[in-house]
Amino acid sequence: MIRLLSLLLLLCLPLAATEPVAAQSTASAVAGLGPRLDHAASDPAMGSLKTVIVARDGRVLSERGFHGHSPSESTNIKSASKSIISALVGIAIDKGLLNGPDQKIAPILKADLPATPDPRINDITIGNLLSMQAGLDRMSGPNYGHWVSSRNWVRFALSQPFVDQPGGEMLYSTASTHLLSAILTKVGRRSTLALALAREWLGPVDGFRIGAWERDPQGIYLGGNQMAMSARSLLAFGELYRNGGKTADGRQIVPADWISQSWQQRTNSRFSGDEYGYGWFTRQIGGEQVHFAWGYGGQMLYIVPSLDLTVVMTSEESGSSARNGYRDLLHGLLADIIGAVRAA
Repeated sequence: MIRLLSLLLLLCLPLAATEPVAAQSTASAVAGLGPRLDHAASDPAMGSLKTVIVARDGRVLSERGFHGHSPSESTNIKSASKSIISALVGIAIDKGLLNGPDQKIAPILKADLPATPDPRINDITIGNLLSMQAGLDRMSGPNYGHWVSSRNWVRFALSQPFVDQPGGEMLYSTASTHLLSAILTKVGRRSTLALALAREWLGPVDGFRIGAWERDPQGIYLGGNQMAMSARSLLAFGELYRNGGKTADGRQIVPADWISQSWQQRTNSRFSGDEYGYGWFTRQIGGEQVHFAWGYGGQMLYIVPSLDLTVVMTSEESGSSARNGYRDLLHGLLADIIGAVRAA
């Protein structure tokens, strides 16, 4: 109980900045983009909005901080970090540390399997975890607190009852991406954070930084939540995907084929109807196909391949962005941005 209370207190504190504070806004190179962002800043319904960065073909068109916030300050990107876990899995497969999405997870996590497991646990694959189709009961929403207060998060997640078959309906669960973090830690023989920042992993991506990141009682970094990152760092990650997995200087970091696989529809969210791949959502916004990472409260990374567009939006973490319609307002703001860019 003491550990849980300490953790809750830590999460209530503001996250420290990881970069020098920059100007709150840069001039837009696209006519019409500035007024749209000005309107968002003055809209009471958008009061949770902290930052917006718009980049096209690697060039920042506009960068804004709202309500005293800066694009350089660190924020908890929440479940948007699931897309980063997906990238690490793709790199691990490319390096031969994992066999591929069809690899079964039970042999890797055998030390934490239940004493008498449901036989279906032997059917769960890496791909099932990535696409939220493991079949195990969800450890998000009302079950999240009970899960993270357990003594062993990996073992607790693997001991949950099956509510569907592996490969069945989408069951959005942060436990699935945490199991991936545990798998990466085992096969990579380093922590997930060390792998992410390694020179041969995501370390070479200019501007990519990870600040504070929660760990479970066994020291495994929480796959898919509680990761601190600035809007600029999130943009750097998004630019990597927009550019086919290559850095600005042409170094291939994430295999291009893995990005295609990640954006391929595997299932659909039962809450929003959006397509879901390997850690990425997809939907039509502003008449364009958009792939996006989404975190609680409105932490958004949008990639619009048809326009070479990458957009980051960060928000306060105070409430659900889906139930109160705030996420739809962010989608609407993106539609306005797309309209301005298309008209330029």
